[in-house]
Amino acid sequence: MKDDTYILIQKLQYEFKDEALLHEACRHSSFVNEQADMDLPDNERFEFLGDAVLNLVVGHILMKRFPEWKEGELSRMRASLVNETQLATLARMLGLGAHIQLGRGEKQTNGREKSSILANTFEAVVAAVYLDGGFDAAHKFIATLFFDLLESIHTPAASYDFKSQLQEYVQAHQRVMPQYHVINESGPDHDKTFIVQLEVKALKTEGVGKSKKLAEQDAARSALEILKADTS
Repeated sequence: MKDDTYILIQKLQYEFKDEALLHEACRHSSFVNEQADMDLPDNERFEFLGDAVLNLVVGHILMKRFPEWKEGELSRMRASLVNETQLATLARMLGLGAHIQLGRGEKQTNGREKSSILANTFEAVVAAVYLDGGFDAAHKFIATLFFDLLESIHTPAASYDFKSQLQEYVQAHQRVMPQYHVINESGPDHDKTFIVQLEVKALKTEGVGKSKKLAEQDAARSALEILKADTS
């Protein structure tokens, strides 16, 4: 475990004073449920805290970089940066999946590659950095990982309103209205995850988000990518 921890710390580029925090961040509930030690904590509380820290830090960075943007534009941009898809991508970049402690069932269903588990563990790691080093350490950690994403922002935040873009696109090309349906919701009341299905004629996509609106935006983004690829 020590060798694995050293490898992960090198990838994270953050030296923990208390490595137990990192171990807890990588401990999935499915693993804990199979242990005899009932006091062993899983990473769900860290996920909750990490989500809050991520939104605070990314929101702070966006406000400083784009002082002319209004609240709605900042919210849409933050949602496009802090969502399951982006966080899972960052987790894969760090090779985080190899270090997650999973139960037998999750291992058998390839849990290390599930975007939901990767994104939640990434949030937990953010919380571990915050608890270990404070806000400044968390800010530096997040700003470094999100650097490329933030540098790629050269257009107004309104362009990230994928639902509006999709509605304009399909009205011009297909003369139909997109239909959104919540097909699943999971998690405790304070940290729900929604899955929304979008239908536009024969096209169906799914989106995931921490609110219905964010899940709809994610589904609209996927639909736009498919529709534009088909017409290019």
